[in-house]
Amino acid sequence: MKKIVISTLAVLIACPAFATPGYQQRESSWQMFGLDPYIGMRGGASYSNLNYNYNDNKETVSDMAFQGRAAMGLEICDTVRSEIEWSIYSKTKDTADFGDVKDVKVETKLQTLLWNTYWEFGGYRVVRPFVGLGAGAAFVDVERKVPVVGDHSKSNTRFSAMGTMGVTFDMERFAIDLAARYNYVDVESGLHNFGGDVGIRFMF
Repeated sequence: MKKIVISTLAVLIACPAFATPGYQQRESSWQMFGLDPYIGMRGGASYSNLNYNYNDNKETVSDMAFQGRAAMGLEICDTVRSEIEWSIYSKTKDTADFGDVKDVKVETKLQTLLWNTYWEFGGYRVVRPFVGLGAGAAFVDVERKVPVVGDHSKSNTRFSAMGTMGVTFDMERFAIDLAARYNYVDVESGLHNFGGDVGIRFMF
């Protein structure tokens, strides 16, 4: 998995070097089906809540997580863009009491693959707010560690949905995005992730 992540990031970083040097032009150097392509890299932090059932009790385990995102997309028109985004979150861990079972540690690893669509609005050329929605799959590993009893882990592929709002700073050949995000994952009794990130998109 680490090799895949490193290879993907290397490709994303290298791609802008192959764009044509005509940065002073607004038009793309090439198009895909008449649409303007881009790649994006994003990073930030989030707060994750997992509603977990054990021993006939449900508790919320929470922790901070760092997140990295890589996206490939198309600008459909001046205000709408759509993309495929792969996200990786750092491991979250928390301890809770489930009835008479104390100090149960729950650790969660999360990755998502989402199809997102964003709408930019406002009549400004450089600075524009946006909203977005996304849906796709989440790949979740949940591990439970119970003193004396032992460990139990389970991997799931579940539905995930995303809502976001933010602002774009459009520099013609690249754009900087500041975004606040909410991700829901249909795992256990529900995983809720609230976060923010900063990203850069390279347009071709």
